[in-house]
Amino acid sequence: MTSNNTAGVAPVITIDGPTASGKGTIARLLAQRLGWLILDSGALYRLVALAAEKHSIALDDVESLQPLAAHLDVEFVTDESAEEMVVLLEGEDVTLELRTETCGNGASKVAALPTVRAALLERQRAFQQPPGLIADGRDMGTVVFPRAVVKIFLTAGAEERARRRYNQLKDKGLGVTMRSLLEEIAERDERDSNRAASPLVPAEDAVVLDTSDLGIDEVVDHLWNLCQVRLN
Repeated sequence: MTSNNTAGVAPVITIDGPTASGKGTIARLLAQRLGWLILDSGALYRLVALAAEKHSIALDDVESLQPLAAHLDVEFVTDESAEEMVVLLEGEDVTLELRTETCGNGASKVAALPTVRAALLERQRAFQQPPGLIADGRDMGTVVFPRAVVKIFLTAGAEERARRRYNQLKDKGLGVTMRSLLEEIAERDERDSNRAASPLVPAEDAVVLDTSDLGIDEVVDHLWNLCQVRLN
């Protein structure tokens, strides 16, 4: 598959959306089909929140969080036999810990800080390498990769997103209730959509897709067909 992108610049597909909209799973599957690299930008913010906890830094301590974000000791290890990348923070496997709702809520808080976002901006853009990149997050198409060749915004109803996250966490053996998930999702949606720095909104040229009543394969097939048209 060829790209209509500027010669010498690896093409980027952005997938943005609120928590539990399916963007991470869809991004991974689409990247596998294309044979492209993947950026889970949400993992970087979760890592900042987790590193802050490990170093006893408050999530509103802007002066300490900025250098922490800029110098994160993190490594993403691709394991083809696993469903997701292994993430190492300061040499420790934190893959499972990153997916807890506590960590996700902390990520939403630090992501609202302009200095943290600025510290991670170039780090995210460095992932744009051949043959291409699938970048998922909340401001990939609006801020990080505004010239992406394809921009997608996935959404779904809050109850459906809570159900998905509930099943995901239960499968990982993590205790959680639907009520608490709904409350946390509503809180994060409010914070992410109304923050001053890079609020969660679709890019003007994004394709918006509601996945509430769609299966994973249906979404991937739909986006695959879209990408064939846009990238050829």
